[in-house]
Amino acid sequence: MLKQNNFIPCMCNSKLATMKFFLSVLFVLGCLTSCNQESEWIYLFDGETTDGWRGYNAEVMPPGWTVSEGTLTFNTENRLESEYIGGRDIIYGNEEFENFEFYVEWKLGEGGNSGILYHVKEGYNGPYEASPEYQLIDDLKWGEINSGSLDNWQKTAADYAMHEADQNLVLIKPSGEWNTTRIIFTPSKVEHWLNGKLVVSFVPWSDDWNKRKANGKWRDFPDYGKHKKGFIALQDHDSPLSFREIKIRIL
Repeated sequence: MLKQNNFIPCMCNSKLATMKFFLSVLFVLGCLTSCNQESEWIYLFDGETTDGWRGYNAEVMPPGWTVSEGTLTFNTENRLESEYIGGRDIIYGNEEFENFEFYVEWKLGEGGNSGILYHVKEGYNGPYEASPEYQLIDDLKWGEINSGSLDNWQKTAADYAMHEADQNLVLIKPSGEWNTTRIIFTPSKVEHWLNGKLVVSFVPWSDDWNKRKANGKWRDFPDYGKHKKGFIALQDHDSPLSFREIKIRIL
């Protein structure tokens, strides 16, 4: 009986130790999963420097781009569309991206105009010649300031000159206020999000996509949209800009 009594506690202790071991393993796995999920995001802007960024077709940052109070800012005179100069576009040059989810917060000056371009390759007159663009523009004031009007394919969140943003869902904030953008790119679907709303969805390189390219603004740009991997670019279109929380994760 004494041997039996001594044996039973031993079994209990063994089971308890085994249970503790498995709980520890589950805890560690949970922590690792959480850490991996958080580390999926690659921050393209550290909030303090322009590390990783440079001018398009250049080795250094163009004049006007600075870091201020945690934002990547472009300081310039706000010119009318008829006075357009531009040419100080920048790219994140440390890495090229293929399939991804991109996130950024941004704001424009009154009547401002810019864009986020992806699959960017250098060697062209500008990123727009070969790269799709998520349009950024002050829909609310651009027309008044420039004495004109915008077509829907020119408005914020559009796949510029290809796919219009759903104007029933677009809720752009006034100039000087922060907006949020998400771009999700895969070969089976592209999504443009603005302030938490999905406003554009299309299939790249589909028959419809090719038809739009052939019959629209890009018909004379044979390389438009052909690159399946490239840099991320931010466009200078002669207006003050601010960006923060610039990050991407590979899909």
